[in-house]
Amino acid sequence: MDRVSAPILYSFRRCPYAMRARLALAVSGVRYELREVKLSDKPAALLTASPKGTVPVLHLPDATVIDESLDIMRWALSICDPEGWLARDDPALIAANDGGFKHDLDRYKYPQRHGSDSRVHRERGVAFLSDLDRRLADHAQLCGPTRGLADAAIVPFVRQFAGVEPDWFAAQPLRRLQVWLASHRSSPLFDAVMVRAPHWVSGSAI
Repeated sequence: MDRVSAPILYSFRRCPYAMRARLALAVSGVRYELREVKLSDKPAALLTASPKGTVPVLHLPDATVIDESLDIMRWALSICDPEGWLARDDPALIAANDGGFKHDLDRYKYPQRHGSDSRVHRERGVAFLSDLDRRLADHAQLCGPTRGLADAAIVPFVRQFAGVEPDWFAAQPLRRLQVWLASHRSSPLFDAVMVRAPHWVSGSAI
């Protein structure tokens, strides 16, 4: 797939939804053009492709637009899935992450924005993380011995939670989860998708 016909991914480096889309695209080996956007100044091309203005957005050469992160992951893996990620999916677990856990994560990290009690939402978030920790008692990854779609879909959100109060998180009795998180964060795949890119503006190049 040459650069002219490559899909375009509108992304924001720290966004966990964009992060998991990039993880799946990277492991699939599908080539794409990365457009790192500034969310406070969204380019017109992003809003034209997806008026809701959130990232990630994948604009395909045939003009198809995929603007849900899980759909981007599954699209990329349907083309090439060298590690068999699709076999290690858990839609219910991902839904719990994207629903209740993300709700608590936002209100823990940004209490002033939401008018919330961060401690209440921190404890609710830990309840979900404790479930993940128990799940990791049987295997090194969430759906078996090797990483899969569920791991890639959830790890960016756990990373964000851990980063709010790193010392506090490290002191929690979540040893298996902490090892799991560290293994993903230190992987070459994760390093590759977290490389900093300049903000894209119309007419610029990455």
